[in-house]
Amino acid sequence: MKYTVGNLYKGFKLLEEKEIKELGAKGLIFEHEKTGAKLIKLETVDDNKVFSIGFRTPPHDSTGVPHILEHSVLCGSRKYDTKEPFVELLKGSLNTFLNAMTFSDKTIYPVASRNEKDFFNLMDVYLDAVLYPNIYKHEEIFMQEGWHYNIKNENEPLTYNGVVYNEMKGAYSSPDSLLYRTIPSSLFPDNTYKYSSGGNPADIPNLTYKEFLDFHRKYYHPSNSYILLYGNGNIEKELELINEGYLKNFNKQCVDSEIPLQKPFEEMKDLEVTYGVSENETLEGKTFLSLNYVIGENKDPELYLAFEILNYLLLRSTSAPLKKALLNAGLGKSVTGSFDNSMKQSTFTITVKNAEENQKQDFKAVVMNTLKDLVKSGIDKEIVEASINRIEFELREGDFEGYPKGLIYYMKIMDSWLYGGKPFVHLEFENTLKKIKTALTTNYFEKLIDKYIINNYHSSFVILKPERGVNEKQAKELEDKLEIIKNRLSKEQINDFIEKARALKIRQETPDSKEVLEKIPVISLEDIDEKAERLPLEVREISGSKVLFSNYHTNKIAYVNLYFNSLGVKEEFIPYVRLIGDLFSKVDTKNYSYEKISNLININTGGISYSALSYANNEAFGEYTPYFKISLKTLESKVPKTFELLGEVLLNSKFDDENRIKQLISELKSRVQSGLFSSGHIIAIRRLLSYTSKKAYYDEIIQGIAYYKFLCDLEKNFNINILADNLNEVSKNLFNISNIIVNYAGVEEDYTNFEKVYSSFLNTLDKDNVNYNNYDFKVTAKNEALLLQGDVQYVAKGGNFKSLGYEYNGALTLLETIAGFDYLWNNVRVKGGAYGVFANFRRDGGGYIVSYRDPKVKETLKVYDEMYKYLESFDVPLREMQKYIIGTIRKLDHPLSNSSKCEVAAAYYLANIKQEDIQKERDEVLRGKAESIKALAPILKTLMEEDILCAVGSEATLNENKDVFKNFMKIIE
Repeated sequence: MKYTVGNLYKGFKLLEEKEIKELGAKGLIFEHEKTGAKLIKLETVDDNKVFSIGFRTPPHDSTGVPHILEHSVLCGSRKYDTKEPFVELLKGSLNTFLNAMTFSDKTIYPVASRNEKDFFNLMDVYLDAVLYPNIYKHEEIFMQEGWHYNIKNENEPLTYNGVVYNEMKGAYSSPDSLLYRTIPSSLFPDNTYKYSSGGNPADIPNLTYKEFLDFHRKYYHPSNSYILLYGNGNIEKELELINEGYLKNFNKQCVDSEIPLQKPFEEMKDLEVTYGVSENETLEGKTFLSLNYVIGENKDPELYLAFEILNYLLLRSTSAPLKKALLNAGLGKSVTGSFDNSMKQSTFTITVKNAEENQKQDFKAVVMNTLKDLVKSGIDKEIVEASINRIEFELREGDFEGYPKGLIYYMKIMDSWLYGGKPFVHLEFENTLKKIKTALTTNYFEKLIDKYIINNYHSSFVILKPERGVNEKQAKELEDKLEIIKNRLSKEQINDFIEKARALKIRQETPDSKEVLEKIPVISLEDIDEKAERLPLEVREISGSKVLFSNYHTNKIAYVNLYFNSLGVKEEFIPYVRLIGDLFSKVDTKNYSYEKISNLININTGGISYSALSYANNEAFGEYTPYFKISLKTLESKVPKTFELLGEVLLNSKFDDENRIKQLISELKSRVQSGLFSSGHIIAIRRLLSYTSKKAYYDEIIQGIAYYKFLCDLEKNFNINILADNLNEVSKNLFNISNIIVNYAGVEEDYTNFEKVYSSFLNTLDKDNVNYNNYDFKVTAKNEALLLQGDVQYVAKGGNFKSLGYEYNGALTLLETIAGFDYLWNNVRVKGGAYGVFANFRRDGGGYIVSYRDPKVKETLKVYDEMYKYLESFDVPLREMQKYIIGTIRKLDHPLSNSSKCEVAAAYYLANIKQEDIQKERDEVLRGKAESIKALAPILKTLMEEDILCAVGSEATLNENKDVFKNFMKIIE
């Protein structure tokens, strides 16, 4: 369609049209004539269409009102008057993305789908939700999603409950998260960024229902909206829906949502914050030190991209000079850097973790001296080239795993558009990159360092230090506060809270009527392809070695995955299979320093990664094969150099540098430890399943708490000679020609070139016979409580249903959808206040239910135990069953990126999952009926009666429930 600037299209005036060659897209900028709503259409050939509406929502306190609203508007609206339209869409939509996100100054509501009918349904529900939510009709929505006094009778103590309240208790339990939320308040004391848009648990209960509604009235108006349409959809139909269904009903309104710039500081600000550790936990090596700088306005495209590269150059790459200087100085065990470009003024942060409080001045001195030396002497041009190449590769590849492209582009657009800048400046990177590449022959980055870091006084120094008893003290203060509040209440007021809590419970337990549910638009099962997608995979050989060839267009990027069977590694050395991958490319090799090999990899590739994993044999219960996996991506023209570098890393890495290896072990331990607070559900799942199968036991050794404990032991009892010997033995047993299977994705023409390179690579591998081991794991139910400092739990229960005599079938996949968005959602999230809960049933028989950021333990386990009763009486109308089927197919048909297609195809092959198995599962889902779900009740009943469980969480809460567990273990060392 031909567009004319200045013309009206369905109520929208076209302001600008331009080609964005970097995306292969046409960008159209519109403004809604009646309301002033801003809208952009990115026209591309991509069939994964994206719609998003966002609002500038600057908070005025830390009660979390933007976050609570983000949850609440999706709890029913004018046209879709159900309690949970969001959940209904998840049940019955083919969406490829459906969520909402709260940022520090904006809230966005993105959806995506490849199906046109589904896409319009999603747009309609989301527009109705944000513009006509039921929050004005039902205070219970605010109580459920935000906070409320939870009290059943006048003899009970007052407590707080609410989904966002519990979510943020979990967020504030993590020191990393606490630091992340503290830094903006240190840099922006005079504008909105000093507040927590997500909500501080201490402040959330200060939010009133009236303030909640007033915030929506003010900011959720079309005049304050920023809308994106992306993909190959019909723009006139899209604009018509937005205008005719919604925007034409509003008039232009002046919405004061401007965010003033923070006045620069005249000197660096200091801020000190504490976080809690247990009473008998050491305080040594638990402090976080952070230097933070305000860089500039986000709408400057050159500064935006240059600092993204500079952050990688200084702090993220293996050869990063600032990171190296800090670690060599013994300042902390882990160094991280971040460039936050999601606010009006971007920030740059340098952080050391697991340091000492008295190292503050040393930390600052090392940073400044190192940066001054880089400015004076110049940055090694090889590091500059490597860093630019790595970021450029990511920009050109455009592979945003897990997220649709349109959503990533929208967020980049908003980084300028929201603040009055040109919308496309962060998408049109070619000219900007050209300017930045002058750094290869000039002192470009040195000037940036001098201006924006060394001589920048708009900065802060944040210390986050441990303190024993903080969590217990806060819990006691909250208990006392609530007791005082209750004592000051009249009997009538207490009864009012009891009645409100009862009204909320009644609303939660009252099902939506059939008539109301049927208003939620649903696509037909006829819109679904009955045939499962067949991923391209052909088994070939190169020099007698097996090759899995995925033949498809990859834009001249070679995606290669190498799988080395690791059964040749002795049982006691299994953790070293993961460790060797964690050390590769970070240690010297025979011919290169670790800095040099890192730079060469970044110059010639899009990255090489290493991991340890295992695949269960789908055709032989209990059998599995462990692998060491290497994933790489590179331009086809650089495949020879990439394999030359890979061979150098695999076969010539040196593990005898005591200082370097010791430093890396400490860094690894620190990094794994940081992740424990945000992934409690993953920890609980892995640990739980390790009680029930040998494959899961193996996975726990290489990926779970066992690996963290292994790192702790290595650090505590460090012996470079033993460590080097063990790593060298593992290397010899891994990198043998008899162990390897390679997966290559590209086109036939490029495969021919790959064949020659790979054949030469095979000749470099060890050819001695490898003896495979039969690991004798002692699998037993430990039923552990894994103790962390924090205020929420992650509660898992399950086992292995195949070992109990049951078989896997597609109805179990369907049950995941049904349970996750009905029984478990209603009982654990809605009523219980947990942030999330889900069930999973795997082909190898592993089955579990797990909650996320959950305030409860026994109540949650009771819900799990009684799920079989729900299944025994399961009966829903045909339309509801079809919705569950559609929602399940959505998961099965999730679009895959170029890099993922070959990985998934290879995983199927290695797990012995045939196309007929995939089709059988799809058929069982599509034929799903209430009876097939009822038939699963015995599986759930038997599984729960095994009483195998594991929980991660608050030491105080888990100890209060000590009769539930057999063993207790403190996670952090």
